[in-house]
Amino acid sequence: MEYSDQKIPKEIVISICALDKWYGDLHVLKDIDLDVEKGERIVIAGPSGSGKSTLIRCINALEKYQRGSIIVNGVELTDDRKIIEKIRRGVGMVFQSFNLFPHLTILENCTLGPIQGLNLPKDKAIEAALHFLEKVNIPEQASKYPGQLSGGQQQRVAIARSLCMKPDVMLFDEPTSSLDPEMVKEVLDIMVGLAGEGMTMICVTHEMGFAKEVADRVVFMDQGQIVEQNNPVEFFTNPQNIRTKAFLKQIL
Repeated sequence: MEYSDQKIPKEIVISICALDKWYGDLHVLKDIDLDVEKGERIVIAGPSGSGKSTLIRCINALEKYQRGSIIVNGVELTDDRKIIEKIRRGVGMVFQSFNLFPHLTILENCTLGPIQGLNLPKDKAIEAALHFLEKVNIPEQASKYPGQLSGGQQQRVAIARSLCMKPDVMLFDEPTSSLDPEMVKEVLDIMVGLAGEGMTMICVTHEMGFAKEVADRVVFMDQGQIVEQNNPVEFFTNPQNIRTKAFLKQIL
């Protein structure tokens, strides 16, 4: 019997090819190529204005791009509303601001999407919401309103709400940047837990400790381009690009 040394090919969940985006004359994303494997945890780092958030917002059509392609779970993103909705069902997103509906309870915030978007029966949606609120350690807050919760708690609700849609991929756009320092850890701990369960994640963050602990790959962006990418050990101890070196020198 012969044995092959070839590695089993990984499943590509997101494939971004030759992506370009402009805001008027401003070229904010320049020829971006990035493949994300199933179960992979990617941290996107870089200075403010480098295009990090714009890139992940393009993945679920919150931003339009002018050139290139994005394929999510084998479906190419287009302007077709049905295609956009199909892709969004598989891609959860957590923002800097929590984007919770202030007039709805925590439980209602978490069940709205599954009931309206997934046609889940109300009792099943409630069951799932309570499960994920338990996962983010705030089941006791289910009947409260967002304004009654701390910032860290609201962000954990936002994570639970995304998980209720049973996404294949979670996108995090600076999820701790609007939090008080003492609240940052409680949100990062939840994200570390998700990573440990094998969730495919792309996270834009300045939390380099999180990148070191969780990331399979750190992608460094500057001026709309991917300048360097590597595993965390090599990225932090042996950066290759002069811009990467300057960035790490500033923040570490």
